[in-house]
Amino acid sequence: METNIPAVKAEVEAAFAAYEKALVTNDVPMLEALFWDDGRTIRYGIGENLYGMDAIRAFRRARSPDGVMRRADRTVITTFGRDFATASTLFYRDGNPGKVGRQQQSWVRMPEGWRVVAAHVSLVDE
Repeated sequence: METNIPAVKAEVEAAFAAYEKALVTNDVPMLEALFWDDGRTIRYGIGENLYGMDAIRAFRRARSPDGVMRRADRTVITTFGRDFATASTLFYRDGNPGKVGRQQQSWVRMPEGWRVVAAHVSLVDE
């Protein structure tokens, strides 16, 4: 299996960048569009365990837009073949001094484009 095929990696990097932009601007429709719209999609958050896109959608729509700005660091995107990738990053928010966030996503190429099928977000002491 080939890893990090340049064209595929560029596609996932673009999808990840779109996700980051949507996250810090609270673009809920775009955030929803970048997740696989399926009952098997999972997002483990800092304070929630979300099973299925309906739960993820409800969380996103109810979340306050305050404090969503963040700085990403040490982002690593790895592609496996042409249809699967992982994206891992650390992030920092001014509202959480002394803490570092960790985010991991599994991305799959779907007919409509790259989509997150599983995500995990956690916050730990720096």
